[in-house]
Amino acid sequence: MLNYKPKMFEESKKSTASENLIVNILVFIGIFLLILLAESAIPLILSFDEIQSQINSVGTADLHTAMEISARVSMKPKYLIPTLFCTAFGTLISLIYCRFSEARYISSMGVRKNKIFTHYFQGIIVGLAMMTAIVMISLIFNINNILLCTNINFALIALYFLGFFVQGMSEEFIFRGYLMNTLGGKHHTLTAVLVSAAAFSLAHLTNPGYNLLTFINLAMFGGFASLYMICFDDIWGVCAIHSIWNFTQGSLYGISVSGTGNTESIFRTTAKTSSQILSGGDFGIEGSIITTFVLAVGILVLFFMLRRKIQQNES
Repeated sequence: MLNYKPKMFEESKKSTASENLIVNILVFIGIFLLILLAESAIPLILSFDEIQSQINSVGTADLHTAMEISARVSMKPKYLIPTLFCTAFGTLISLIYCRFSEARYISSMGVRKNKIFTHYFQGIIVGLAMMTAIVMISLIFNINNILLCTNINFALIALYFLGFFVQGMSEEFIFRGYLMNTLGGKHHTLTAVLVSAAAFSLAHLTNPGYNLLTFINLAMFGGFASLYMICFDDIWGVCAIHSIWNFTQGSLYGISVSGTGNTESIFRTTAKTSSQILSGGDFGIEGSIITTFVLAVGILVLFFMLRRKIQQNES
């Protein structure tokens, strides 16, 4: 079961990608840096004057202070929303690289027409249910408090909704459609899942509040998304899960998404405990042990689903 090969892996096997795992990882790092550059160019141009003005007002600012100012300014809606939409470059570059450099069809990335709307809608339900379960458990155990916001800007929330759907899809194309499927075609399935999950987690290394538990949780989310994609043999479900997970967390329940700060939201969730293990601290609820538990349950369910699928294929 651990080396089950879905159709998209079999298609990726025909690619021109190297058979060497280290080479695969190094090439991915290069492509990922190119994606970061492309995604950050427009938001940086938009926010540069304000960042420079705040740095000048501080006087002599060291690198750490400059980075803090830059991070704070970039979280303003007028810069954060364009940033979310600019992650479309990640999807585009991943598609171009896999199609023209690795010479593989986009279907090998999990891009399929069959049941696209069904799988996407199912993914929305799964992602919404998982994040809601995490928040509800935190309320039941008196870890967090949640209140309805006043003067809610629904137009801004609608923009976040669209932006998170672009951003979630982009990260899935990068880490699953590209990295996992490239490795899955050339290496053991478990290797493909573990490497892509670890890479996804490490990509958040510079986010505020990142620690060992957040590394584990993000890697578990990456593992969950990988198994989900393998089970359904397309990318649409995990795109929906990732997008609605972030939107629900940030713009519905008012929780910092991966340490990026609070956005306009319908509810506002605040910690009632000083324990970072329980609340997630500055990183948000993704850094909580509750998230570890919910993701563990999700991964276990997917293992049983995958096992059943393999048994059905063999019978």
